Amino acid sequence: MLKKINITPKEQILIICILLAAVTLAVYWQVRHFDFVNFDDLNYITKNTHVQSGLTLEGIRWAFSTTSADYLWHPLIWLSLMLDYQLYGLHPGAYHMTNLILHILTTLLLFSLFHRMTGALWKSAFVAAFFALHPLHVESVAWIAERKDVLSAFFWMLTLYLYAYYAENPSAKKYLLVLLAFVCALMSKPMVVTLPVVMILLDYWPLKRFESNKNNPWLWQLKEKWPLFVLSAVFSMITVFAQYKPHAMHFSFHSRLTNSLCSFAIYLEKTFWPHDLAVFYPFDAHIALLQVSGATVLLITISLIVVLLYKRCPFLFTGWFWFVITLLPVIGIIQVGKHALADRYHYLPSIGIAVMIAWGLSVLMTNDYRSKRILSVAGVAFMVIMTLLTWKQCGYWKDNPALFTHALKVTKNNYIAHDYVALSLFAEGKYEKAKDHFDKALIINPDYVETYNNRGMLYAETGHYEKALVDFNRAIRMKSDYADAYYNRGLTYNRLGHHQQAFDDYSRAILLNPEHIKAYNNRGIFFFRLGDYQSAIQDFGQAITLKTDYAEAYFNRGITYAKIGKGHRALEDFSNAIRIEENFTHAYGNRAAVHFKQGNHKLGCADARKACALGNCTILQSADCR
Repeated sequence: MLKKINITPKEQILIICILLAAVTLAVYWQVRHFDFVNFDDLNYITKNTHVQSGLTLEGIRWAFSTTSADYLWHPLIWLSLMLDYQLYGLHPGAYHMTNLILHILTTLLLFSLFHRMTGALWKSAFVAAFFALHPLHVESVAWIAERKDVLSAFFWMLTLYLYAYYAENPSAKKYLLVLLAFVCALMSKPMVVTLPVVMILLDYWPLKRFESNKNNPWLWQLKEKWPLFVLSAVFSMITVFAQYKPHAMHFSFHSRLTNSLCSFAIYLEKTFWPHDLAVFYPFDAHIALLQVSGATVLLITISLIVVLLYKRCPFLFTGWFWFVITLLPVIGIIQVGKHALADRYHYLPSIGIAVMIAWGLSVLMTNDYRSKRILSVAGVAFMVIMTLLTWKQCGYWKDNPALFTHALKVTKNNYIAHDYVALSLFAEGKYEKAKDHFDKALIINPDYVETYNNRGMLYAETGHYEKALVDFNRAIRMKSDYADAYYNRGLTYNRLGHHQQAFDDYSRAILLNPEHIKAYNNRGIFFFRLGDYQSAIQDFGQAITLKTDYAEAYFNRGITYAKIGKGHRALEDFSNAIRIEENFTHAYGNRAAVHFKQGNHKLGCADARKACALGNCTILQSADCR
């Protein structure tokens, strides 16, 4: 006979933690080969000069001070991305793995939190597995720019764990730890402003602190949590200020309200049937009355049921209102984007639904062995299905074409997806197909300003300069502070020989965006042609300051220094250009010319030969390098 294996409670906890980490790692392991995506990863990393400066005092100052309309105020996100760049450069797989590690750590904290509060080992494991392996959470983990979700969730869970620890035996020291973790969560993503309310829910169940504080329970709660609510209020105001966008598309309050009601129902539907998941869901300003009515009835019915059962089934009350309350900041009443809803908003709220499932099903089943066996098998089967769906959904995030092509397949009237598919086709040189998608995006949404700018770039690239100018002018009329549209129009004017108009547009782009690197570089070239060499050097230098590995700006400044007889400075800049771009042919040729001018025949010939090997033999043919 087989000997029965006795596993201690501590060993069971360890096994569950290992399984949670291992399965999550296996499902998401593919992300280590994934690329950056153009949807925010450009602004957050690949085109962000502050992040690409690494962890510096200036970078830290910027992280805590920037509140531009393109970003939330989340300094810890910037610091984490700066650290990634410091360690890995622009290797996207490493950034993806950081997100994955944070997701796994949050999962383990979630398991530990509910096990500590309830003592229910397997129910807590189910909640953690549900969170770790749900397909709706792929966006938060596989999208580098959503470092906001995984980092804020980690601090959210750490805050709650410290709060549970504090609730066991309150003390000022423990409370300060809770405050510190909460501040870190807020500095990662302001969506966590609802955390103090969730603490009150946990006080009701499973911590049952209301039972030991029956006299004036709400006054006690207010006294204990007022610092947390003050922090939430302050960060909410900062967020509203940071997200104010005067040129954003605005929907009526009625449209936002009806969309919000339907979004609650859609999140519930996708929780149990995670189908047609996309990176962007277009906002529908004309939702059918029947759909709105059905969603409203559903929400009211569930809310009434959990309120009526709040004494008998307190976990339903806590779970449901965890879901509802954590969704409120992002449900769309206050508009923060062009989307109707987003998978990433389900990340933390889903925990409430998982709690309802884990503890609710056990109430419905009898306490005999067969019922427990059925429940266990059903739970495992459910998680296996979720795991397979998550692995498949994760694969769509490997690059831009896969992500947005999939979005087109599973959504309707998705102008954002058309625009990004077009950009991918444009990058591949498939101009006709790209134009077709740009045109479709504008048919769906004629007010989407970014597509006019993008289609204008395509027209300019294919030599249709007048059509390009029409699109850039339209973009600028729609958004007067659109720096990229001014810059791209400047490039087009330059190609047409309208140099003064090009110069004016470069200058306007710099005025609107003082960190527009390419505008500095191109305006510097204009100054060089005018013979204003000092202004040229200043613009090239500013471009280099903003992007220290900008080989072209080093090269252009080197040519300018050579022109005014500063050979030593020219050699330094040509050498830096070559250091950054090893096969920079013209940098070798121009460095050779400076060496020859200084009488350094040996180094001049070496550079001339290298330039010739790379395809430019002009300097070698005119030199005596036998």
